[in-house]
Amino acid sequence: MHTTLTEHARCLFGDEHRAAPPCDRGHDEAHFLEELTFADAEAIPDMPRQLSPHLVDGYLPVRIRNLAYRLVLLRRPDEPALMREAADSLHLHGPDRDDLAAGLRQRAGALDAAAR
Repeated sequence: MHTTLTEHARCLFGDEHRAAPPCDRGHDEAHFLEELTFADAEAIPDMPRQLSPHLVDGYLPVRIRNLAYRLVLLRRPDEPALMREAADSLHLHGPDRDDLAAGLRQRAGALDAAAR
């Protein structure tokens, strides 16, 4: 049984850095997406950080990674460091989202400037 979102993701998608936890149930991406959708705002960014600590590695599908960052930014919209992390992830996975990554970096810079 999974106790965290990260464990569930590790069991469903795999992890090149750690072994999957023991599990006695079938896996369904739809169930995982529901868990991700309603996960705590702290648990969401922790999942890609643990499964892909170097951003370019890991087995976490890009669609799941992008959704995770989108969901957490909706819940925590004023965190420049998190915006930059999401932008880095978007930028690494193809040019089709570079405009979104640039927008996130721009918003993060504006938030930093306003905080000074």
